[in-house]
Amino acid sequence: MLGNDDWWRDAVVYQVYPRSFADADGDGTGDLEGVRRRLGYLSDLGVDALWLSPFYTSPMADGGYDVADYRDVDPMFGSLADFDALVRDAHGRGIRVIVDLVPNHSSDRHPWFQAGLRDRYIFRDEPNDWESIFGGPAWTQTADGQWYLHLFAPEQPDLNWDNPDVRAEFRDILRFWLDRGVDGFRVDVAHGMIKADGLPDVGPKEGRQAEMLGDEQVPYFDQDGVHDIYREWRPILDSYPGGRMAVAEAWVSSPERLARYVGPDELHQAFNFEFMMADFHAKSFRTVIEKSLKEAELVGAPTTWVLSNHDKPRHVTRHGGLARARAATLLMLALPGSAYLYNGEELGLPEVLDLPDELRQDPAFLRTGESRDGCRVPIPWTASDGFGWRDPWLPIPASWGPLSAEAQEDDPASTLNLYRAALKIRKEHPALGGGTLTWLDSPKDVLAIERDPGLVVLLNTGEEPVRLDLGGRVLLSSGPLGADGTIPPDTAVWVQR
Repeated sequence: MLGNDDWWRDAVVYQVYPRSFADADGDGTGDLEGVRRRLGYLSDLGVDALWLSPFYTSPMADGGYDVADYRDVDPMFGSLADFDALVRDAHGRGIRVIVDLVPNHSSDRHPWFQAGLRDRYIFRDEPNDWESIFGGPAWTQTADGQWYLHLFAPEQPDLNWDNPDVRAEFRDILRFWLDRGVDGFRVDVAHGMIKADGLPDVGPKEGRQAEMLGDEQVPYFDQDGVHDIYREWRPILDSYPGGRMAVAEAWVSSPERLARYVGPDELHQAFNFEFMMADFHAKSFRTVIEKSLKEAELVGAPTTWVLSNHDKPRHVTRHGGLARARAATLLMLALPGSAYLYNGEELGLPEVLDLPDELRQDPAFLRTGESRDGCRVPIPWTASDGFGWRDPWLPIPASWGPLSAEAQEDDPASTLNLYRAALKIRKEHPALGGGTLTWLDSPKDVLAIERDPGLVVLLNTGEEPVRLDLGGRVLLSSGPLGADGTIPPDTAVWVQR
């Protein structure tokens, strides 16, 4: 056993997008054996856990988030034996394994849907006015004239969580993977399984329904009944040794509503998306950090911090360049709670914006013109020879040679080695991980916080260098500091006082 049942409270978790992480069999698609062979890389990086995006049997209508068999591995990713070997070797290196769970919907190739077990899905005689998150109507008509609900792609019918058979099935799915040694679950669309009674229309609105997550509560998200499900799951997680956990992907309208997902009788964590979407400005970051810490106080649990994931543009591009991305990373890794890193962000990869339309595979692209493929391009491992891939499922930009893991390995100033250094300090420094945060006085474009004992974190988001006489020793900076000790624009620094 790995020990420390509360490991998740301040863990650094690395999200592996299996198709794009590492390819062991040379077919152009990443696989579980590829992940296993790169465990040394993740160990050297310094992460505490890896989170695997879906690897289950799937027709891949939505990158594996359309699951046809929740208890098996799709052949493109390997086998259950490969999964077991990955868990065994990861645990041997002290790395825990979290898997994605997709309970809001299945694939239309799932045996239940194929067998016509309609009571396990949401069918009705007439559609209402709900829209798909991927654009267009959320209803598709079958040959007999009935309509089924799909909040995402038509190939992803929503499950009917009012059916006790659905609830029993997912309790068994949890046990299946827990018995195989997984340490936790990331719950996809954790706010979406329960729909309002009667499936009422949303009614008149401005813009897309998918964007109505502010003060307006839509009848298909964040319904009170979803918490009954998690109260059924928590005793299962608690019945296994070693600190098994679950983290919610929950888009909700307020800190108070998000806090309801987290607690001793429900889930352990919920993703903090507001931090991910904050502007690169001291005021924006501080507003979100204060709000997030308030949410955490409501339930007495730590918050999570994330800058990139498989659904949003990479933060190198979103924040306006590598210097800002490096600075934001040092801020994130210094905040109290846990941090989630995304597939290749430690290499400073930007969003790929110029993929040819005919190569894009995101189902949202066909319905809205928006695509998540640009953040899912495979990781460049080598500086040449196809970046360590043979005909990858999405093309790797020719310009990525200097960003490859091979090119950055021995460069002390590389982004890869910045992440390694930051994670090493985070593990060793008593001020980092859990604990408290104190705001320090600073100019308006500068964020200044202190972590007790004696670690000061400074982030300059302004346009001019700043000098703050704090004394102490610089432990790490995201970029070169001025000769006189000034902090240039778009730079963060950790100082030991």
